[in-house]
Amino acid sequence: MVLEDYTFIEAFYMTMITISTVGYREVHPLSNAGMIFTAVLILTSIGTFTYAISAITTYFVAGEYRNRFKAAKVKKEIEKYENHVIVCGFGRVGQMAASQLESHDQQVVVIEMDEGKIDLINETKPYWCIHGNATQDELLQRAGIDKAQALITTLPDDAANLYVVLTAKELNNRLTLISRASKSESVKKLRIAGADNVIMPDSVGGAHMASLVVTPDVIDFIDHIRIQGEGEINLEEVAFTDLPPDFQYQTLGELDVRNRIGVNIIGFKTTDGQYIINPGSETRIVPNSKLFVLGNPKQIKLLNRIFGIQAT
Repeated sequence: MVLEDYTFIEAFYMTMITISTVGYREVHPLSNAGMIFTAVLILTSIGTFTYAISAITTYFVAGEYRNRFKAAKVKKEIEKYENHVIVCGFGRVGQMAASQLESHDQQVVVIEMDEGKIDLINETKPYWCIHGNATQDELLQRAGIDKAQALITTLPDDAANLYVVLTAKELNNRLTLISRASKSESVKKLRIAGADNVIMPDSVGGAHMASLVVTPDVIDFIDHIRIQGEGEINLEEVAFTDLPPDFQYQTLGELDVRNRIGVNIIGFKTTDGQYIINPGSETRIVPNSKLFVLGNPKQIKLLNRIFGIQAT
């Protein structure tokens, strides 16, 4: 427009046919200055135009648009979740944790770095997965940490687990935090950071194996006890807030669940966090206390129905 006194439309047309290397025809013959300008424009823009075409082609051929669409869908679905559990890391421990949660109809969101594992989750598992490093605040927020009830971090590196616990505690201080630890010296640090429970898989596995030698029948019996939904023997926890008002503040004798339902109260958690095995009939159910009830699936379902407890 400056060099050749073209109108805006004429200049736009000439620019487009030049940078696209079409070169259809000139609107008006160019002056020497106009030819030099056109030559420079071709040299500086042909690379940009080629790169743009390549990027657009890659976006569709390589499936990036599908990945973006999938990420948007995952984000939309996770935003609907409440009281779900976030599992950081989908190794052997993370897979077992997610599988057990799934079997109890618990909503699960997985954060995993390995794209191969993510593809496996998307193909075979009914829970959503976010690709990336779980130590990043943004990913935890995308996983709905503000509305989650618990977070399980099973990363192989204790330092990474420690960072996840610290970050998660800052983002949601009501969250139940469970962490894996590979070294015994990491357990105390993780608890100080805010982890409610710290599990050492190797230690637990070794202790379990030793117990199978020393007290095999006891361990075999315990292995048959499962949370509601699995096995012939179920163990259910009942908090004070789970009970209808008519049953609150009663003693275990007044509750009389053994004769009424057939289940056994095998444990009681006091308000100060102490555990009582086989609590007496005079034990009173008060705020912040909790009962541990043992029974078969039918008895547990009846217990939940009578007390109006939602199955977990």
